[in-house]
Amino acid sequence: MRKINFRRQMEQWLKPGLGVKRWLGLIILGNMFIGLGLAVLLLNVYRTAPDTWWLPLLSAASLRFLPRWLRALIFGSIGFGIMAWGLWGLSRSLLAPFLRPGKPVVETIAAYRLRERGPHVVAIGGGHGLATLLRGLKKYTHNITAVVTVADDGGSSGRLRRSLGVLPPGDIRNCLAALSNDEALLTQLFQYRFADGGGELDGHAFGNLFISALSAITGSFEEAIAESGRVLSVHGRVLPATLRQVNLAAEVELPHQSAGVRVVGESRIPEMPGRIRRVWLEPEHPPAFPKAIQAILAADMVVVGPGSLYTSILPNLLVPDIAAALRATRAFRVYVCNVATQPGETDGFSCQDHIAALEAHVGEGLFDLVLVNNAMHGTLPEGVQWVRVAPDKPLPYPVHAAPLSDPEHPARHNADALAHTLMRLLEERTGPLG
Repeated sequence: MRKINFRRQMEQWLKPGLGVKRWLGLIILGNMFIGLGLAVLLLNVYRTAPDTWWLPLLSAASLRFLPRWLRALIFGSIGFGIMAWGLWGLSRSLLAPFLRPGKPVVETIAAYRLRERGPHVVAIGGGHGLATLLRGLKKYTHNITAVVTVADDGGSSGRLRRSLGVLPPGDIRNCLAALSNDEALLTQLFQYRFADGGGELDGHAFGNLFISALSAITGSFEEAIAESGRVLSVHGRVLPATLRQVNLAAEVELPHQSAGVRVVGESRIPEMPGRIRRVWLEPEHPPAFPKAIQAILAADMVVVGPGSLYTSILPNLLVPDIAAALRATRAFRVYVCNVATQPGETDGFSCQDHIAALEAHVGEGLFDLVLVNNAMHGTLPEGVQWVRVAPDKPLPYPVHAAPLSDPEHPARHNADALAHTLMRLLEERTGPLG
């Protein structure tokens, strides 16, 4: 078994795309010239030096008593073995921070290169749903762009927004943490939330304070996000849907009242005891962040959702240029429908109801496929129901059903299952990835 594994690893080292063979060839060529230089020097010493006691030793060390082809074979084998040993040790030293027990170096490099050449995926949304999606996608590609809503006005983000005038960093912080490259301690620090008893820091997440401080230092919210990504060793980008300060407003139909009530504030909307009729941004028609538009137009796949329908997904699509880019892109456009309903937002909603709400706000022609969960196992929290495809209502887009729920948290998506299904669907559409 050991020989088979060694042979398989050697074959992996020679596969195209690792970026190893070209440098290995240069090392061999350099060693060859060094060897030739030393051989010429020793030959010159041997021929020109006076007859001394060490010349016979030099002759013996050079194996001149053997045929030339045999000498070349012996010295070549020894040199190749020493060089391979040195390269193996060097690669182990350089890759030590990234290695996992029982995983060969070549597999680590191959996986990294595969993700480096992976498809360009744009994920649009916010909240924990978007973070879950990113956590799964990063295992398949490094070319991820998350387009995140900036309408949050609750909790730590809302307080920083009101006191410092910065864009809300909470959803962006969650996305950066989800995309981090296994930097466990730094990620935990970034996600750390000060508990009660911290005075003015009560409820603040350290990452929110960090991003806000960087915004002041760099003078740019965009640069603060980029620098935070470097600190967390993030592969991918996190971009705000707009750099304009916006508020989410809603018209809510209250029980026993015919007229709707206007509610302002993303955090207040789900708390109102009524059905949401429509939502909008104030001010309306904010300009999109140009890099978000560029990413959508250049993507291989754009994924909308999962996440809160009215408070995470629609705030992005209500930026007119984001919706226009989604229609114009040649990418594979997938809407990931939520696993379960969300109290205060989508009580009693079917998959068709989610699509109808999106099209009522943004218009038709948004997606190529709707992805829904069909693994309805486990116990949901009180007041929460499975989101199903209603058999008596037509859907304007093709539907693909797959087991996507998390067995430990049935109301949420499983990150690995969701990402695997999306990558498989993209591969069926475009051909083999990588």
